[in-house]
Amino acid sequence: MKVINFEETPSLINQYVAELRSVDRQTDRMRFRRNLERIGEIMAYEISKTLTYDKVDVTTPLGVATCRNIADKVVLATIFRAGVPFHHGFLSYFDDAENAFVSAYRKYREKDNFDVFIEYIASPRLDGKTLVIVDPMLATGSSMELSYRALLTKGNPARLHVASVIASRQAIEYVERTFPADTTLWLATVDDEINAHSYIVPGLGDAGDLAYGVKE
Repeated sequence: MKVINFEETPSLINQYVAELRSVDRQTDRMRFRRNLERIGEIMAYEISKTLTYDKVDVTTPLGVATCRNIADKVVLATIFRAGVPFHHGFLSYFDDAENAFVSAYRKYREKDNFDVFIEYIASPRLDGKTLVIVDPMLATGSSMELSYRALLTKGNPARLHVASVIASRQAIEYVERTFPADTTLWLATVDDEINAHSYIVPGLGDAGDLAYGVKE
């Protein structure tokens, strides 16, 4: 598996991550969502460099220009609810992509013990396509794996990309064990720990709550 950590090459992503983490900035939900979108836009551009392209002739007012269009059939998949603004960033660049949505949630058996359940999936056929799964927080990797397994009921993609804003070391190791070897993992930054509640430390808190308000 190829792991790309944008923290290793300073860019605007670093600033957006800093704002996402900051308790002083997190009170502005619109800015929090927009920063997730902006990181998604930058990652989409970087992922676009790995795709295949066809040459096409385009008629201009003065002649014909040879240009390049994406040949891959891209499907953008996200995990509700925290993944929605991050997904919007990718969709701003891959505006002709097909889309898939998975609802995965934690059901706690005890304070720090939970199971992950898939409640809903809506996806096109994936056979032979380039699947990009986006979710801002990769804490344990279990929700990501179950979502990927659910998506496989819609066919086998030719290429797989997984994109997150913050991942734990533990989650990276888990994804490396459970996902296909040719998967590319795109990360804005990596944190070393998760706590007993399976939240990334220092992380940023609950991305869904920060984007849309606290749930009951």
